[in-house]
Amino acid sequence: MAARPVLAVDLGGTKILAALVTGATILQSRETATDRSGGPEAWLRQIGALVGDWAGEWGAAGITVTGLIHGDEWSALNPGTLDLPARYPLAERARALLGGPVALANDAQAAAWGEFRHGAGTGTRDMVFLTVSTGIGGGIVAGGRLLAGRSGLAGHAGLLHPLPDGGADLFEDHASGRWIGRAAGQADARAAFAALPDPLAEEAIATSAMRVAALCRNLQLLVDPELIVIGGGVGLAPGYLPRVAAALSPLAPLYRPSLARAALGTGAGVIGIADLAGKARQGNTHMEESES
Repeated sequence: MAARPVLAVDLGGTKILAALVTGATILQSRETATDRSGGPEAWLRQIGALVGDWAGEWGAAGITVTGLIHGDEWSALNPGTLDLPARYPLAERARALLGGPVALANDAQAAAWGEFRHGAGTGTRDMVFLTVSTGIGGGIVAGGRLLAGRSGLAGHAGLLHPLPDGGADLFEDHASGRWIGRAAGQADARAAFAALPDPLAEEAIATSAMRVAALCRNLQLLVDPELIVIGGGVGLAPGYLPRVAAALSPLAPLYRPSLARAALGTGAGVIGIADLAGKARQGNTHMEESES
Protein backbone atom coordinates (compact mmCIF):
# COMPACT_ATOMS: atom_id res chain seq x y z
CA MET A 1 0.00 0.00 0.00
CA ALA A 2 1.41 3.39 -0.97
CA ALA A 3 2.30 5.76 1.84
CA ARG A 4 -0.08 8.63 2.36
CA PRO A 5 1.07 12.14 1.38
CA VAL A 6 2.94 14.39 3.80
CA LEU A 7 1.30 17.52 5.16
CA ALA A 8 3.84 20.29 4.64
CA VAL A 9 3.49 23.88 5.85
CA ASP A 10 5.72 26.85 5.03
CA LEU A 11 5.16 29.66 7.55
CA GLY A 12 6.84 32.78 6.19
CA GLY A 13 6.89 36.49 6.78
CA THR A 14 4.48 37.16 3.92
CA LYS A 15 2.32 34.08 3.57
CA ILE A 16 1.52 30.65 4.99
CA LEU A 17 1.52 27.86 2.40
CA ALA A 18 0.06 24.45 3.23
CA ALA A 19 0.35 21.47 0.88
CA LEU A 20 -0.10 17.73 0.56
CA VAL A 21 3.11 16.44 -0.96
CA THR A 22 4.33 13.15 -2.42
CA GLY A 23 7.96 13.18 -3.54
CA ALA A 24 8.42 16.25 -5.71
CA THR A 25 4.70 16.55 -6.44
CA ILE A 26 2.43 19.03 -4.67
CA LEU A 27 -0.96 17.31 -4.83
CA GLN A 28 -2.95 20.16 -3.28
CA SER A 29 -1.98 23.53 -1.86
CA ARG A 30 -3.59 26.47 -0.11
CA GLU A 31 -2.20 29.72 1.18
CA THR A 32 -3.13 32.76 3.20
CA ALA A 33 -1.42 36.02 4.12
CA THR A 34 0.49 35.77 7.40
CA ASP A 35 -1.11 37.79 10.18
CA ARG A 36 2.21 39.44 11.02
CA SER A 37 0.92 41.13 14.17
CA GLY A 38 -0.81 38.04 15.51
CA GLY A 39 2.05 36.02 17.02
CA PRO A 40 2.71 32.26 16.87
CA GLU A 41 -0.59 31.18 18.41
CA ALA A 42 -2.46 33.14 15.74
CA TRP A 43 -0.24 31.67 13.01
CA LEU A 44 -0.99 28.15 14.22
CA ARG A 45 -4.70 28.96 14.15
CA GLN A 46 -4.24 30.09 10.56
CA ILE A 47 -2.57 26.77 9.76
CA GLY A 48 -5.42 24.90 11.44
CA ALA A 49 -7.96 26.77 9.32
CA LEU A 50 -6.03 25.92 6.14
CA VAL A 51 -5.60 22.20 6.76
CA GLY A 52 -8.51 21.21 9.00
CA ASP A 53 -10.51 19.41 6.32
CA TRP A 54 -7.42 17.41 5.23
CA ALA A 55 -7.58 15.33 8.41
CA GLY A 56 -6.94 11.67 7.62
CA GLU A 57 -5.39 12.41 4.22
CA TRP A 58 -1.77 12.63 5.36
CA GLY A 59 0.59 10.25 7.11
CA ALA A 60 3.32 12.61 8.38
CA ALA A 61 3.62 16.36 8.90
CA GLY A 62 6.32 19.01 8.76
CA ILE A 63 6.45 22.76 9.29
CA THR A 64 9.14 25.05 7.97
CA VAL A 65 9.50 28.56 9.38
CA THR A 66 11.51 31.71 9.01
CA GLY A 67 13.91 32.05 11.94
CA LEU A 68 15.83 29.57 14.08
CA ILE A 69 14.80 26.01 14.81
CA HIS A 70 16.81 24.43 17.64
CA GLY A 71 15.46 21.05 18.63
CA ASP A 72 11.74 21.49 19.29
CA GLU A 73 11.87 25.26 19.77
CA TRP A 74 11.52 28.28 17.46
CA SER A 75 13.09 31.72 17.90
CA ALA A 76 13.25 34.83 15.74
CA LEU A 77 16.60 35.81 14.30
CA ASN A 78 15.50 39.02 12.60
CA PRO A 79 12.29 40.26 14.26
CA GLY A 80 11.72 42.52 11.27
CA THR A 81 10.70 39.42 9.30
CA LEU A 82 8.53 37.76 11.98
CA ASP A 83 8.66 38.62 15.67
CA LEU A 84 7.96 35.98 18.29
CA PRO A 85 8.98 35.04 21.84
CA ALA A 86 12.35 33.32 22.22
CA ARG A 87 12.32 29.51 22.39
CA TYR A 88 8.67 29.15 21.47
CA PRO A 89 7.69 25.45 21.91
CA LEU A 90 6.64 24.96 18.29
CA ALA A 91 6.87 21.14 18.21
CA GLU A 92 4.61 20.81 21.25
CA ARG A 93 2.05 23.32 19.98
CA ALA A 94 2.07 21.92 16.43
CA ARG A 95 1.63 18.38 17.75
CA ALA A 96 -1.40 19.51 19.75
CA LEU A 97 -2.83 21.21 16.67
CA LEU A 98 -2.25 18.37 14.20
CA GLY A 99 -2.54 15.37 16.49
CA GLY A 100 0.87 13.82 15.93
CA PRO A 101 4.63 14.42 15.64
CA VAL A 102 5.67 17.30 13.39
CA ALA A 103 9.11 17.66 11.79
CA LEU A 104 10.52 21.20 11.97
CA ALA A 105 13.11 23.06 9.88
CA ASN A 106 14.14 26.56 8.97
CA ASP A 107 12.53 27.59 5.69
CA ALA A 108 15.73 28.13 3.72
CA GLN A 109 17.27 24.91 5.03
CA ALA A 110 14.14 23.00 4.01
CA ALA A 111 14.19 24.65 0.57
CA ALA A 112 17.88 23.75 0.21
CA TRP A 113 17.02 20.12 0.89
CA GLY A 114 14.10 20.24 -1.54
CA GLU A 115 16.31 21.61 -4.33
CA PHE A 116 19.01 19.06 -3.52
CA ARG A 117 16.64 16.09 -3.55
CA HIS A 118 14.24 17.07 -6.32
CA GLY A 119 15.33 20.32 -7.96
CA ALA A 120 18.30 22.18 -9.39
CA GLY A 121 20.81 20.44 -7.10
CA THR A 122 19.87 16.89 -8.07
CA GLY A 123 23.07 14.93 -8.76
CA THR A 124 25.35 17.12 -6.63
CA ARG A 125 26.90 16.25 -3.27
CA ASP A 126 27.77 19.77 -2.13
CA MET A 127 25.33 22.60 -2.74
CA VAL A 128 24.41 25.97 -1.26
CA PHE A 129 20.91 27.40 -1.57
CA LEU A 130 20.15 31.10 -1.15
CA THR A 131 16.66 32.49 -0.93
CA VAL A 132 16.35 36.19 -1.68
CA SER A 133 12.88 37.17 -0.58
CA THR A 134 11.38 39.34 2.18
CA GLY A 135 14.63 38.52 3.99
CA ILE A 136 17.64 36.47 2.88
CA GLY A 137 18.23 32.93 4.05
CA GLY A 138 20.27 29.96 3.05
CA GLY A 139 20.96 26.28 3.46
CA ILE A 140 24.03 24.13 2.94
CA VAL A 141 24.17 20.51 1.81
CA ALA A 142 27.62 18.97 2.31
CA GLY A 143 28.43 15.39 1.45
CA GLY A 144 24.76 14.72 0.81
CA ARG A 145 23.63 15.90 4.27
CA LEU A 146 21.79 19.06 5.24
CA LEU A 147 23.82 21.06 7.73
CA ALA A 148 22.06 22.40 10.81
CA GLY A 149 25.10 23.17 12.98
CA ARG A 150 25.50 23.51 16.73
CA SER A 151 22.44 25.71 17.19
CA GLY A 152 20.57 25.39 13.90
CA LEU A 153 22.26 28.45 12.40
CA ALA A 154 24.02 26.82 9.44
CA GLY A 155 23.31 28.67 6.21
CA HIS A 156 21.79 31.82 7.72
CA ALA A 157 23.65 34.06 5.28
CA GLY A 158 21.24 36.97 5.68
CA LEU A 159 22.46 37.48 9.24
CA LEU A 160 26.07 38.10 8.24
CA HIS A 161 27.43 41.55 9.01
CA PRO A 162 28.05 43.42 5.75
CA LEU A 163 31.30 44.92 7.08
CA PRO A 164 34.12 43.22 9.02
CA ASP A 165 33.76 45.64 11.96
CA GLY A 166 30.22 44.33 12.53
CA GLY A 167 27.78 46.73 14.08
CA ALA A 168 24.05 46.28 14.26
CA ASP A 169 23.46 45.97 10.50
CA LEU A 170 22.69 42.63 8.89
CA PHE A 171 23.41 41.70 5.29
CA GLU A 172 19.73 41.14 4.49
CA ASP A 173 18.96 44.69 5.65
CA HIS A 174 20.99 45.90 2.63
CA ALA A 175 19.92 43.48 -0.11
CA SER A 176 16.61 41.73 0.66
CA GLY A 177 13.23 42.33 -0.91
CA ARG A 178 12.29 44.49 2.06
CA TRP A 179 15.38 46.67 1.40
CA ILE A 180 14.69 46.82 -2.37
CA GLY A 181 11.19 48.14 -1.75
CA ARG A 182 12.45 50.89 0.55
CA ALA A 183 15.41 51.83 -1.65
CA ALA A 184 13.19 51.99 -4.75
CA GLY A 185 10.59 54.14 -2.99
CA GLN A 186 7.98 51.41 -3.51
CA ALA A 187 5.67 49.44 -1.24
CA ASP A 188 7.68 46.26 -1.67
CA ALA A 189 10.05 44.42 -4.01
CA ARG A 190 7.22 43.25 -6.26
CA ALA A 191 6.25 46.88 -6.85
CA ALA A 192 9.90 47.77 -7.49
CA PHE A 193 10.20 45.16 -10.25
CA ALA A 194 6.89 46.29 -11.70
CA ALA A 195 8.24 49.87 -11.78
CA LEU A 196 11.22 49.01 -14.03
CA PRO A 197 12.78 50.75 -15.91
CA ASP A 198 12.30 53.48 -13.32
CA PRO A 199 15.87 54.59 -12.44
CA LEU A 200 15.36 54.34 -8.68
CA ALA A 201 13.97 50.80 -8.99
CA GLU A 202 16.77 49.81 -11.38
CA GLU A 203 19.43 51.08 -9.00
CA ALA A 204 17.91 49.27 -6.01
CA ILE A 205 17.58 45.94 -7.83
CA ALA A 206 21.04 46.18 -9.39
CA THR A 207 22.61 47.03 -6.02
CA SER A 208 20.90 44.08 -4.35
CA ALA A 209 22.10 41.75 -7.13
CA MET A 210 25.66 43.08 -6.83
CA ARG A 211 25.66 42.51 -3.07
CA VAL A 212 24.22 39.00 -3.43
CA ALA A 213 26.94 38.29 -6.01
CA ALA A 214 29.57 39.29 -3.43
CA LEU A 215 27.90 36.96 -0.93
CA CYS A 216 28.05 34.13 -3.48
CA ARG A 217 31.76 34.75 -4.03
CA ASN A 218 32.42 34.61 -0.29
CA LEU A 219 30.39 31.40 0.05
CA GLN A 220 32.35 29.85 -2.80
CA LEU A 221 35.59 30.61 -0.98
CA LEU A 222 34.27 29.33 2.34
CA VAL A 223 32.40 26.19 1.24
CA ASP A 224 33.48 25.61 -2.40
CA PRO A 225 30.17 23.98 -3.42
CA GLU A 226 29.51 22.44 -6.79
CA LEU A 227 26.52 24.73 -7.21
CA ILE A 228 24.82 27.75 -5.65
CA VAL A 229 21.08 27.69 -6.26
CA ILE A 230 19.19 30.99 -6.07
CA GLY A 231 15.50 31.07 -5.16
CA GLY A 232 12.95 33.23 -3.36
CA GLY A 233 10.53 35.80 -4.71
CA VAL A 234 13.30 38.27 -5.56
CA GLY A 235 15.83 35.64 -6.62
CA LEU A 236 13.37 34.20 -9.13
CA ALA A 237 12.12 37.57 -10.41
CA PRO A 238 12.80 38.14 -14.12
CA GLY A 239 16.26 39.57 -14.71
CA TYR A 240 17.56 39.20 -11.14
CA LEU A 241 19.75 36.11 -11.53
CA PRO A 242 21.34 37.43 -14.77
CA ARG A 243 22.32 40.56 -12.82
CA VAL A 244 23.98 38.39 -10.16
CA ALA A 245 25.78 36.33 -12.80
CA ALA A 246 26.98 39.46 -14.61
CA ALA A 247 28.48 40.82 -11.40
CA LEU A 248 30.43 37.55 -10.98
CA SER A 249 31.58 37.25 -14.59
CA PRO A 250 34.91 39.13 -14.14
CA LEU A 251 36.13 36.56 -11.57
CA ALA A 252 38.63 33.89 -12.52
CA PRO A 253 36.97 30.47 -12.97
CA LEU A 254 38.52 29.15 -9.74
CA TYR A 255 36.64 31.73 -7.69
CA ARG A 256 33.50 32.06 -9.79
CA PRO A 257 30.49 30.15 -8.42
CA SER A 258 28.30 28.04 -10.66
CA LEU A 259 24.79 29.47 -10.32
CA ALA A 260 21.43 27.88 -11.00
CA ARG A 261 17.87 29.11 -10.81
CA ALA A 262 15.84 27.22 -8.21
CA ALA A 263 13.80 24.61 -10.07
CA LEU A 264 11.01 24.12 -7.53
CA GLY A 265 9.99 27.76 -7.29
CA THR A 266 8.02 28.71 -4.23
CA GLY A 267 7.33 25.02 -3.57
CA ALA A 268 10.92 24.21 -2.57
CA GLY A 269 10.29 24.65 1.15
CA VAL A 270 7.22 22.42 1.36
CA ILE A 271 8.82 19.77 -0.86
CA GLY A 272 11.96 19.83 1.31
CA ILE A 273 10.16 19.64 4.66
CA ALA A 274 7.90 16.91 3.29
CA ASP A 275 10.96 14.83 2.41
CA LEU A 276 12.49 15.45 5.85
CA ALA A 277 9.20 14.60 7.57
CA GLY A 278 8.93 11.41 5.53
CA LYS A 279 12.47 10.42 6.54
CA ALA A 280 11.66 11.15 10.18
CA ARG A 281 8.56 8.95 9.90
CA GLN A 282 10.84 6.12 8.72
CA GLY A 283 13.33 6.77 11.53
CA ASN A 284 15.98 8.32 9.26
CA THR A 285 17.48 11.80 9.19
CA HIS A 286 19.59 13.63 6.66
CA MET A 287 20.36 16.62 8.87
CA GLU A 288 23.88 16.94 10.21
CA GLU A 289 24.03 18.56 13.63
CA SER A 290 26.95 19.30 15.93
CA GLU A 291 26.80 18.56 19.62
CA SER A 292 25.47 21.56 21.53
